Amino acid sequence: MRKCLKVWKAGSSKCLVVLAVLPFVASSASAQPVDKRKVATEITSTTNEKVRTEELKDLFADQQDFVDANAGLLLEPPSLTIPSLDNPEQNAWDLQPFKTFIDYKNWGATAPNTINPSLYRNAQLNMIHGLFQVKGPIYQVRGYDLSNITFIKSTAGWIVFDPLISFETARAALEFINGSGKIEGLTEAQKKVAAVVYSHSHVDHYGGVRGLCYQEDFAQCGIEVIAPEGFTEHAVSENVIAGNAMSRRALYMYGALLPKDAKGLVNGGLGQTNSIGRSTLVLPTKTIKTTGDEHTVGGVRMVFQMTPGSEAPAEMNTWFPDTSLKAMWMAENTTNTFHNVLTLRGAQVRDPLKWSQYLDETIRNYGAEVSVKFQSHHWPLWGNSKIVDYWKKQRDLYKYTHDQSVNLMNHGFTGEEISEQIRFPESLDKFWPNRGYYGTLRHNSRAVYQRYMGWYDGNPSNLNNLPPVDAAKKYVAYMGGIDKIVDLAKTDFANGEYRWVVEVLRHAVFANPSHLGAKELLADAYEQLGYQAESGPWRNVYLMGAQELRYGLPPVDGFTSASSDVIAAMTPEMVFDYLAVRLNGPKVWNWTIKMNLRLTDVPSPGAERPYGVDVENAVLHYQGGFFATADVQAKMSKATLDQLQTGVLTPGEAITKGMVIIEAGDGQKFEDFWAKLDTFKLWFNIVTP
Repeated sequence: MRKCLKVWKAGSSKCLVVLAVLPFVASSASAQPVDKRKVATEITSTTNEKVRTEELKDLFADQQDFVDANAGLLLEPPSLTIPSLDNPEQNAWDLQPFKTFIDYKNWGATAPNTINPSLYRNAQLNMIHGLFQVKGPIYQVRGYDLSNITFIKSTAGWIVFDPLISFETARAALEFINGSGKIEGLTEAQKKVAAVVYSHSHVDHYGGVRGLCYQEDFAQCGIEVIAPEGFTEHAVSENVIAGNAMSRRALYMYGALLPKDAKGLVNGGLGQTNSIGRSTLVLPTKTIKTTGDEHTVGGVRMVFQMTPGSEAPAEMNTWFPDTSLKAMWMAENTTNTFHNVLTLRGAQVRDPLKWSQYLDETIRNYGAEVSVKFQSHHWPLWGNSKIVDYWKKQRDLYKYTHDQSVNLMNHGFTGEEISEQIRFPESLDKFWPNRGYYGTLRHNSRAVYQRYMGWYDGNPSNLNNLPPVDAAKKYVAYMGGIDKIVDLAKTDFANGEYRWVVEVLRHAVFANPSHLGAKELLADAYEQLGYQAESGPWRNVYLMGAQELRYGLPPVDGFTSASSDVIAAMTPEMVFDYLAVRLNGPKVWNWTIKMNLRLTDVPSPGAERPYGVDVENAVLHYQGGFFATADVQAKMSKATLDQLQTGVLTPGEAITKGMVIIEAGDGQKFEDFWAKLDTFKLWFNIVTP
């Protein structure tokens, strides 16, 4: 189920492939022909300059990260553009535009005044790309996607950790390392992939897996696929239920449609951006269940540390205990940035207390011996004392955020109030890997409040408050009209009060979205906030908001909700749960159905499994086994059910083609059921009503 989503980029009809159930989307489209973007104001320029010369002056003097990020570099490709397999009009990956404004060779380069200098430094480091030797048989190819792909040389072939987002980028990385001529003693037999390890259940850690196999049937490559317990369930389901809304917000978080330049997309904090190639999924052949479980592939010993409920619902670190290595793979539990307790695209709030406890366990179990730590984003760190100090500060980053947010919560402060006053001690704040390039203390502290207290802040006025448009109209009327608001906001904008300007003008725009003066000034204020943001996602959110206010939403002619691998991996129960969400309640208030479904290829081709699906009280339920009596009984394959739920097939077509066989009852009832389901549109409004 991969269709082409065409998005408007000022006359361009380039395609953007969106994975709705996955957290990452991006675009390589060019800039608008009429560039309405503004320069940095004097206040923004001064604010950004103070970051470099005053606030983080001591940190900018430390260039050790550049030393570490370049350490072990064996080969850098002369250029890095990877074509898309499915769409010849776009690239799956293109690092070249970033090179025009990010000087990653000059460690002391000054950031453009439209980019926070700290974020610019992070982008410089993320731009250091190519083939690296971490230690002994451990190699990484960095800069080929949002994440790193790790290759460990074994007698059986490569052991690959986290094969990126896309088939194209993973294949390019494999061919790059095999063709580099930099791996001593690499035989032809060792150039094949023997095993893949998924560290966790996010798409940038498994999506390129099929690119590692040169056979059409992945099973013919004989690749062992190792993953933590719960991987499949969470990889498939995490974003299915709310997939459409998450995808729309992911366009903001990752700056999907922003030009790659000094006024646009700089990076995503964890890496430059994400690839937009063919996303795939191969189910695990071996599941790791317990900390301490050991597995050997081609002479390489791996001991796993389970960390479920940390950065991902299913995640694990990997320890390489051999005396020659003493290396720790940290998955995404530590990176060189403060991560997200709650990602801006939307998700369930993560548990920073549990996260910190796993890191404490890492220190206790492996801290005495570790000589190098490396992970799925950013660059490694060498030296036992440095690593343990780093682990402690990352551990305490999450625990301090948790403990002090809850402390302030128990003093009666709301999430907004907590985020305004919470601060890190200098030992945590003035440590480069703790800076908020991805997550931030402001929004993570609010996430902790949300985890414990929910959306309601206890103030009765917020219990049943007016929705945004109704409230906006009242605000505007009380303030004396939209023109007066805009005039006052212009003065505040000139004074650099951008946070207040966006607060007041969002009401003006929601009250009257056709008022150009309000929209233009709101866009200008969002833009300056973006230019000042240290967090890559914060910058992207602000700049995407500004862009949509100026140009509107892109018209589309197609949309896909998931890759075919993800759809196929959904169990029938997952499909039924999603159909229940799609059910339009008011349409079925007075409508019922009992439907027996015989699926012919679950759990494997040739097998059959009966299900009963019914709608009653405007709610869809299902059970294993048939109802004694039903309005209709239908027989089909799971593959046909997938095509029905994604809209590739209509019920009428499926029946006509013999893909659905009505075994008993009224076939029209079967068709009526599918007509009661909603299809979600991606391009709902965010910055306008």
